[in-house]
Amino acid sequence: MPGPLLLLLAILLSFVIVFFVLPFLRFLIRQRTSPLRHLPGPPCTSLLIGNLGEMHDQENNNLIHTWEASYGPTFVYRGFLAAPRLMTMDPLALAHILGHAYEYPKPEFVRDSLAGMAAGHDGLLTVEGDQHRRQRRILGPAFSKLHLASLTPVFWDKATQLRDIWLEQADAQKIAPSRVDVLSWLGRATLDVIGEAGFGYRFDALSSTSAHNELATAFGIIFSTARKLRMITILQAWFPILRRFRRNGATMVQAHATMDRIGMQLIDQKRSEILAEAAQKGVDTSRAGRDLLSLLIRSNLSTPVPVPSSPSNRAALSSLTPHNAQHPGPARPRIQMSTREVLCQISTFIAAGHETTASALTWCLYALARAPHVQTKLRAALHAIPVPPRVRTKPSQAQAGDSEGHSEGDQNQEEDLATGVQACTYLDWVVRETLRLHSPVTSTMRVCARPGGDEIPVSVPVAVRRSGFALGAGHDAAAEDENAYGAPEESRWSVRVAEGDILTIPIQAVNRCVRLWGEDAGDFRPERWADPPPEARSIPGLLSGTLTFLNGNGSVAEGNRACIGWRFALIEIKIFLYTLVKDLEFWIDDDMVIEKRIK
Repeated sequence: MPGPLLLLLAILLSFVIVFFVLPFLRFLIRQRTSPLRHLPGPPCTSLLIGNLGEMHDQENNNLIHTWEASYGPTFVYRGFLAAPRLMTMDPLALAHILGHAYEYPKPEFVRDSLAGMAAGHDGLLTVEGDQHRRQRRILGPAFSKLHLASLTPVFWDKATQLRDIWLEQADAQKIAPSRVDVLSWLGRATLDVIGEAGFGYRFDALSSTSAHNELATAFGIIFSTARKLRMITILQAWFPILRRFRRNGATMVQAHATMDRIGMQLIDQKRSEILAEAAQKGVDTSRAGRDLLSLLIRSNLSTPVPVPSSPSNRAALSSLTPHNAQHPGPARPRIQMSTREVLCQISTFIAAGHETTASALTWCLYALARAPHVQTKLRAALHAIPVPPRVRTKPSQAQAGDSEGHSEGDQNQEEDLATGVQACTYLDWVVRETLRLHSPVTSTMRVCARPGGDEIPVSVPVAVRRSGFALGAGHDAAAEDENAYGAPEESRWSVRVAEGDILTIPIQAVNRCVRLWGEDAGDFRPERWADPPPEARSIPGLLSGTLTFLNGNGSVAEGNRACIGWRFALIEIKIFLYTLVKDLEFWIDDDMVIEKRIK
């Protein structure tokens, strides 16, 4: 019968129109009407992928700086299907975008990619708006200066263990200098650090048993798979209906199951420890574990800040809260995380605090190896730091076979040494210069979510043109309707963006910008931090003079997407550098070709 067949075809056609044709048309209309089409920028080299093909090797071809020299610090490049995307290196524009983080969230396809690496959409890396604000307030105490000081024994132990391993390898090779795969070993060490300091879990990645650690294996599978760019990921950005048909292979499913199972075991263990101490009269629960997860769960229990009631809040970890029994009556709304949110923080800690730190340390040692005079000067500065006597000859826990941890006296002296290390001026300059030149995250993306669009201020005027979308020359500007930009090539002190427009923040290009740092911006010169130029000081970064940890000086209400673990990372990097550079000397292997690539 033709009737049912026609009905089926009509349904299928309607499905295609609603979920594919209309989204694609909306995409094209937004692209054609975006105010970004009026901004200067490089010619589009491909209708399919825009300028993205050129940007693949931007680390080595100096592409962004070439564009900046030609078009100024604020310009437009083309993404998929030649869609215009704003890129800016203007400090005033960056401060506006990053300072209004909830009006400029990550695009959904970026959040999906991060969720793949962080094993869920409910971690701090991927959530936005009120959910992000709530999570950040709960996580804040775990990353305070006071609490991070208590984690320094973990940093010292793993740094010392790595140094001892490299010394043993040098003795075994019986040649000088010996060859070491720095990135691989630093990756193992930082994984051990985030495991023990993050959630009290021993990966033992620096030991021979690391290959049998199922959590490390599971995370490796998830992380490596999530970083692969697949066409379906691109299509899901254009056609949201395709996100319902995500499929993971059996290996990925098993890896996610392993992370969930071990994560829940860790949460249950920490919860039991905290509640057991809370049940003892007069005992402070702050002694029940010093890792970040323990602090997170404890903070999740004791944050009585009123917030609007919501289903997500009602699903929070109410079973963790001893206060409910102690204070009967109507419960006040509380800032809490659900079990799933807490679980996602574990994978978020690993994703954000493992490979990034290893990368920064690797490039720091590389820079020091290429600048022997800087390495010598740094080593002299490190030897000048006073060392408490019990720390001076103390081996790592792994070498000593001590699985019970540090004594209180050891910890106090290690914290004193950590204070001295952090106060070392030249070490601070070396770390800042490394993070400026070799930012672990080279760029980030945002999307304008403000209804009706926004006007972004700039400190360097932008030459706005009235012809905009055509790929080649010859576009008839006279055919354009009159618009707010007026005559061709009008200089404006602000940039208009529409809701849905995508913006790229080239973190590393800003850090290396000649206009901000001078002609030697690409050189490794720690002494520049003795007196940074005023232009560089205008960069709105958490670590002054760089965008490495982001910032934008956003308030709690406007959103703060700065790296919450920046102090954790700085302390860890400095302790590792102190331990390694003080006792070891590094050279470049002349037989190796080292090239930086962006994944």
